[in-house]
Amino acid sequence: MFKKILFATTASPACDNAAKVAFDLEMKWDAELCVFHVLGVPSRGFSSFVTDVRTGENEQIDPDYVDWVTEEMKNTYADLLKDSENSTLEAVIGVPHREILRKARAENVDLIIMGAHTRDEDIGAARYRSVVGSTMQKVAKSARCPVVIISRPCTTCWKLFSNIVVGTDFSKPATSSFLWAARLAKEVNARLHIFHAVDIHASEPGKVKGQAEIEAHIEAARKKIDTKYLSQLKGFDNYEIGIREGTPYVEILKFAREKQADLIVMAHHTREIDPELALLGSTVEQVVLRSSCPVASVNHPDKT
Repeated sequence: MFKKILFATTASPACDNAAKVAFDLEMKWDAELCVFHVLGVPSRGFSSFVTDVRTGENEQIDPDYVDWVTEEMKNTYADLLKDSENSTLEAVIGVPHREILRKARAENVDLIIMGAHTRDEDIGAARYRSVVGSTMQKVAKSARCPVVIISRPCTTCWKLFSNIVVGTDFSKPATSSFLWAARLAKEVNARLHIFHAVDIHASEPGKVKGQAEIEAHIEAARKKIDTKYLSQLKGFDNYEIGIREGTPYVEILKFAREKQADLIVMAHHTREIDPELALLGSTVEQVVLRSSCPVASVNHPDKT
Protein backbone atom coordinates (compact mmCIF):
# COMPACT_ATOMS: atom_id res chain seq x y z
CA MET A 1 0.00 0.00 0.00
CA PHE A 2 2.90 2.34 0.73
CA LYS A 3 5.72 2.09 -1.79
CA LYS A 4 7.04 5.63 -1.41
CA ILE A 5 6.90 7.70 1.78
CA LEU A 6 7.96 11.32 2.21
CA PHE A 7 8.92 12.36 5.73
CA ALA A 8 8.94 16.17 5.81
CA THR A 9 11.02 17.25 8.78
CA THR A 10 12.48 20.34 10.38
CA ALA A 11 15.23 18.04 11.71
CA SER A 12 14.44 19.33 15.20
CA PRO A 13 13.21 17.51 18.34
CA ALA A 14 9.65 18.55 17.45
CA CYS A 15 9.72 15.97 14.63
CA ASP A 16 11.21 13.07 16.61
CA ASN A 17 7.85 11.34 17.13
CA ALA A 18 7.03 11.61 13.44
CA ALA A 19 10.48 10.29 12.54
CA LYS A 20 9.93 7.07 14.48
CA VAL A 21 6.65 6.47 12.65
CA ALA A 22 8.21 7.22 9.26
CA PHE A 23 11.05 4.74 9.75
CA ASP A 24 8.68 2.13 11.21
CA LEU A 25 6.52 2.38 8.10
CA GLU A 26 9.53 2.09 5.82
CA MET A 27 10.45 -1.23 7.40
CA LYS A 28 6.91 -2.61 7.70
CA TRP A 29 5.97 -1.91 4.08
CA ASP A 30 9.47 -2.32 2.59
CA ALA A 31 8.97 1.18 1.20
CA GLU A 32 11.26 3.88 -0.12
CA LEU A 33 11.60 6.62 2.50
CA CYS A 34 12.76 10.12 1.67
CA VAL A 35 13.73 12.21 4.70
CA PHE A 36 13.19 15.71 3.35
CA HIS A 37 14.18 19.03 4.91
CA VAL A 38 13.64 22.50 3.47
CA LEU A 39 16.50 24.37 5.07
CA GLY A 40 15.81 27.98 4.18
CA VAL A 41 13.88 30.60 2.27
CA PRO A 42 15.80 32.81 -0.21
CA SER A 43 15.81 36.39 1.03
CA ARG A 44 15.74 37.84 -2.52
CA GLY A 45 15.33 36.55 -6.03
CA PHE A 46 18.86 35.29 -6.66
CA SER A 47 20.44 36.04 -3.31
CA SER A 48 23.14 33.76 -2.00
CA PHE A 49 21.62 34.17 1.49
CA VAL A 50 18.67 32.30 2.97
CA THR A 51 16.74 32.54 6.20
CA ASP A 52 17.27 29.25 7.98
CA VAL A 53 13.90 27.68 8.81
CA ARG A 54 15.03 26.37 12.19
CA THR A 55 17.08 29.28 13.53
CA GLY A 56 15.61 32.26 11.68
CA GLU A 57 19.14 33.47 10.95
CA ASN A 58 20.52 34.50 7.57
CA GLU A 59 22.97 32.00 6.13
CA GLN A 60 25.10 32.17 3.02
CA ILE A 61 24.28 29.26 0.76
CA ASP A 62 26.93 27.22 -0.97
CA PRO A 63 27.37 23.48 -1.58
CA ASP A 64 29.30 23.14 1.68
CA TYR A 65 26.41 24.58 3.69
CA VAL A 66 23.87 22.20 2.12
CA ASP A 67 26.25 19.28 2.73
CA TRP A 68 26.61 20.38 6.35
CA VAL A 69 22.82 20.45 6.82
CA THR A 70 22.52 16.98 5.28
CA GLU A 71 25.27 15.70 7.57
CA GLU A 72 23.42 17.18 10.56
CA MET A 73 20.30 15.29 9.44
CA LYS A 74 22.32 12.08 9.40
CA ASN A 75 23.49 12.76 12.94
CA THR A 76 19.98 13.62 14.10
CA TYR A 77 18.51 10.35 12.81
CA ALA A 78 21.59 8.18 13.23
CA ASP A 79 19.88 5.60 15.47
CA LEU A 80 16.93 5.21 13.11
CA LEU A 81 19.14 5.03 10.03
CA LYS A 82 21.02 2.03 11.47
CA ASP A 83 18.07 -0.27 10.77
CA SER A 84 16.91 1.49 7.63
CA GLU A 85 17.54 -0.25 4.32
CA ASN A 86 15.88 2.01 1.80
CA SER A 87 16.01 5.64 2.91
CA THR A 88 17.53 8.79 1.49
CA LEU A 89 18.15 12.22 2.98
CA GLU A 90 17.69 15.43 1.06
CA ALA A 91 17.97 19.12 1.97
CA VAL A 92 16.72 21.84 -0.36
CA ILE A 93 16.22 25.61 -0.35
CA GLY A 94 12.78 27.15 -0.69
CA VAL A 95 9.40 27.83 0.88
CA PRO A 96 8.70 24.67 2.93
CA HIS A 97 5.15 23.78 1.83
CA ARG A 98 5.92 24.41 -1.85
CA GLU A 99 9.02 22.25 -1.82
CA ILE A 100 7.28 19.45 0.09
CA LEU A 101 4.39 19.40 -2.38
CA ARG A 102 6.76 19.61 -5.35
CA LYS A 103 8.80 16.67 -4.05
CA ALA A 104 5.66 14.63 -3.33
CA ARG A 105 4.40 15.16 -6.88
CA ALA A 106 7.76 14.51 -8.50
CA GLU A 107 8.22 11.23 -6.64
CA ASN A 108 4.51 10.26 -6.76
CA VAL A 109 4.61 9.38 -3.06
CA ASP A 110 1.85 7.39 -1.38
CA LEU A 111 2.08 9.12 1.99
CA ILE A 112 3.46 12.29 3.57
CA ILE A 113 4.40 12.23 7.26
CA MET A 114 4.79 15.43 9.25
CA GLY A 115 4.97 16.67 12.82
CA ALA A 116 2.17 18.97 13.93
CA HIS A 117 4.49 21.65 15.29
CA THR A 118 7.60 23.43 14.12
CA ARG A 119 8.91 24.27 17.58
CA ASP A 120 9.39 21.89 20.47
CA GLU A 121 7.90 24.30 23.00
CA ASP A 122 4.60 24.35 21.07
CA ILE A 123 3.85 20.69 21.71
CA GLY A 124 0.79 20.29 23.86
CA ALA A 125 0.22 24.04 24.08
CA ALA A 126 -3.17 23.85 22.39
CA ARG A 127 -4.73 26.52 24.58
CA TYR A 128 -2.23 29.08 23.30
CA ARG A 129 -2.70 28.35 19.61
CA SER A 130 -5.65 28.73 17.27
CA VAL A 131 -3.98 27.04 14.31
CA VAL A 132 -1.56 24.23 13.70
CA GLY A 133 1.68 24.98 11.84
CA SER A 134 0.98 26.83 8.59
CA THR A 135 3.27 24.56 6.56
CA MET A 136 1.26 21.53 7.63
CA GLN A 137 -2.01 23.33 6.84
CA LYS A 138 -0.92 24.17 3.31
CA VAL A 139 0.45 20.69 2.63
CA ALA A 140 -2.77 19.07 3.92
CA LYS A 141 -4.82 21.36 1.70
CA SER A 142 -3.06 20.57 -1.57
CA ALA A 143 -1.42 17.15 -1.24
CA ARG A 144 -2.70 14.52 -3.65
CA CYS A 145 -1.94 11.78 -1.14
CA PRO A 146 -2.82 11.32 2.55
CA VAL A 147 -0.89 13.38 5.09
CA VAL A 148 -0.29 11.71 8.46
CA ILE A 149 0.28 14.21 11.26
CA ILE A 150 2.10 13.08 14.40
CA SER A 151 1.86 15.35 17.43
CA ARG A 152 2.67 12.95 20.28
CA PRO A 153 4.63 9.72 20.85
CA CYS A 154 3.02 6.79 19.07
CA THR A 155 3.43 3.43 20.79
CA THR A 156 1.38 1.21 18.46
CA CYS A 157 1.06 2.88 15.05
CA TRP A 158 1.52 0.43 12.22
CA LYS A 159 3.35 -2.24 14.22
CA LEU A 160 0.40 -3.27 16.39
CA PHE A 161 -2.40 -1.82 14.36
CA SER A 162 -5.90 -2.82 15.41
CA ASN A 163 -8.33 0.12 15.35
CA ILE A 164 -8.89 2.84 12.74
CA VAL A 165 -11.45 5.58 13.33
CA VAL A 166 -12.67 7.47 10.27
CA GLY A 167 -14.68 10.62 10.97
CA THR A 168 -17.10 11.75 8.29
CA ASP A 169 -19.35 14.74 7.62
CA PHE A 170 -20.67 13.12 4.38
CA SER A 171 -18.82 15.60 2.15
CA LYS A 172 -17.02 14.59 -1.04
CA PRO A 173 -13.56 14.84 0.62
CA ALA A 174 -14.91 12.70 3.47
CA THR A 175 -15.67 9.95 0.95
CA SER A 176 -12.02 9.97 -0.08
CA SER A 177 -10.95 9.69 3.56
CA PHE A 178 -13.37 6.78 4.09
CA LEU A 179 -12.12 4.88 1.04
CA TRP A 180 -8.50 5.27 2.14
CA ALA A 181 -9.28 4.23 5.72
CA ALA A 182 -11.22 1.18 4.51
CA ARG A 183 -8.39 0.15 2.22
CA LEU A 184 -5.86 0.50 5.03
CA ALA A 185 -8.06 -1.46 7.46
CA LYS A 186 -8.24 -4.34 4.98
CA GLU A 187 -4.48 -4.27 4.38
CA VAL A 188 -3.51 -4.38 8.07
CA ASN A 189 -6.52 -6.43 9.26
CA ALA A 190 -7.70 -3.67 11.60
CA ARG A 191 -11.21 -2.89 12.79
CA LEU A 192 -12.75 0.10 11.02
CA HIS A 193 -14.86 2.45 13.12
CA ILE A 194 -17.06 4.71 10.97
CA PHE A 195 -17.95 7.76 13.05
CA HIS A 196 -20.19 10.78 12.63
CA ALA A 197 -20.86 13.54 15.14
CA VAL A 198 -24.30 15.16 14.84
CA ASP A 199 -23.72 18.83 15.54
CA ILE A 200 -27.34 19.85 16.18
CA HIS A 201 -26.38 23.40 17.13
CA ALA A 202 -24.51 24.19 13.91
CA SER A 203 -27.53 25.10 11.78
CA GLU A 204 -29.52 26.92 14.48
CA PRO A 205 -27.20 28.20 17.23
CA GLY A 206 -28.92 28.82 20.55
CA LYS A 207 -31.98 26.73 19.78
CA VAL A 208 -32.65 23.89 22.19
CA LYS A 209 -33.75 20.76 20.35
CA GLY A 210 -35.94 18.08 21.84
CA GLN A 211 -34.94 14.43 22.20
CA ALA A 212 -37.18 13.35 19.33
CA GLU A 213 -35.48 15.81 16.97
CA ILE A 214 -32.04 14.66 18.11
CA GLU A 215 -32.99 11.04 17.51
CA ALA A 216 -34.25 11.95 14.04
CA HIS A 217 -30.88 13.53 13.19
CA ILE A 218 -29.07 10.43 14.43
CA GLU A 219 -31.32 8.11 12.45
CA ALA A 220 -30.79 10.18 9.29
CA ALA A 221 -27.02 9.98 9.79
CA ARG A 222 -27.21 6.19 10.18
CA LYS A 223 -29.11 5.88 6.89
CA LYS A 224 -26.50 8.03 5.14
CA ILE A 225 -23.71 5.78 6.40
CA ASP A 226 -25.60 2.69 5.25
CA THR A 227 -26.21 4.00 1.74
CA LYS A 228 -23.05 6.04 1.19
CA TYR A 229 -20.35 3.84 2.72
CA LEU A 230 -21.30 0.29 3.61
CA SER A 231 -21.97 -0.66 -0.01
CA GLN A 232 -18.35 0.22 -0.80
CA LEU A 233 -16.82 -2.17 1.75
CA LYS A 234 -17.25 -5.09 -0.68
CA GLY A 235 -17.40 -7.99 1.75
CA PHE A 236 -15.25 -6.42 4.47
CA ASP A 237 -17.21 -6.93 7.69
CA ASN A 238 -14.71 -5.94 10.39
CA TYR A 239 -16.34 -2.61 11.08
CA GLU A 240 -18.71 -0.82 13.43
CA ILE A 241 -20.65 2.43 13.28
CA GLY A 242 -20.58 5.18 15.89
CA ILE A 243 -22.88 8.20 15.93
CA ARG A 244 -22.85 10.76 18.73
CA GLU A 245 -24.49 14.13 19.30
CA GLY A 246 -22.24 16.99 20.31
CA THR A 247 -19.29 19.14 19.28
CA PRO A 248 -17.58 17.17 16.48
CA TYR A 249 -13.94 17.37 17.61
CA VAL A 250 -14.85 16.58 21.23
CA GLU A 251 -16.94 13.58 20.26
CA ILE A 252 -14.43 12.10 17.84
CA LEU A 253 -11.64 12.40 20.42
CA LYS A 254 -13.81 10.71 23.06
CA PHE A 255 -14.80 7.98 20.61
CA ALA A 256 -11.18 7.42 19.54
CA ARG A 257 -10.10 7.03 23.17
CA GLU A 258 -12.92 4.57 23.89
CA LYS A 259 -11.96 2.44 20.89
CA GLN A 260 -8.21 2.73 21.63
CA ALA A 261 -7.66 4.05 18.13
CA ASP A 262 -4.27 3.71 16.49
CA LEU A 263 -5.18 6.22 13.79
CA ILE A 264 -7.87 8.83 13.15
CA VAL A 265 -8.68 9.52 9.50
CA MET A 266 -10.52 12.68 8.45
CA ALA A 267 -11.01 14.97 5.48
CA HIS A 268 -8.91 18.09 5.90
CA HIS A 269 -11.80 20.55 6.08
CA THR A 270 -15.42 20.78 7.11
CA ARG A 271 -18.16 20.46 4.53
CA GLU A 272 -19.14 24.15 4.76
CA ILE A 273 -15.76 25.33 3.48
CA ASP A 274 -14.75 25.42 -0.18
CA PRO A 275 -11.77 23.03 -0.44
CA GLU A 276 -9.90 25.58 -2.55
CA LEU A 277 -10.29 28.21 0.17
CA ALA A 278 -9.82 26.02 3.24
CA LEU A 279 -6.51 25.71 5.02
CA LEU A 280 -7.36 23.19 7.68
CA GLY A 281 -10.85 22.59 9.00
CA SER A 282 -11.33 23.62 12.61
CA THR A 283 -12.51 20.13 13.57
CA VAL A 284 -9.39 18.46 12.16
CA GLU A 285 -7.20 21.15 13.67
CA GLN A 286 -8.58 20.57 17.15
CA VAL A 287 -8.32 16.80 16.76
CA VAL A 288 -4.67 17.07 15.68
CA LEU A 289 -3.78 19.27 18.64
CA ARG A 290 -5.38 16.95 21.18
CA SER A 291 -5.22 13.43 19.73
CA SER A 292 -3.06 10.83 21.45
CA CYS A 293 -2.70 8.91 18.17
CA PRO A 294 -1.68 10.00 14.64
CA VAL A 295 -4.24 11.81 12.48
CA ALA A 296 -4.40 11.26 8.72
CA SER A 297 -5.68 14.15 6.63
CA VAL A 298 -7.16 12.91 3.34
CA ASN A 299 -8.75 15.26 0.86
CA HIS A 300 -8.07 14.21 -2.72
CA PRO A 301 -8.88 10.82 -4.27
CA ASP A 302 -5.62 10.12 -6.12
CA LYS A 303 -4.24 7.66 -3.55
CA THR A 304 -7.48 6.24 -2.15
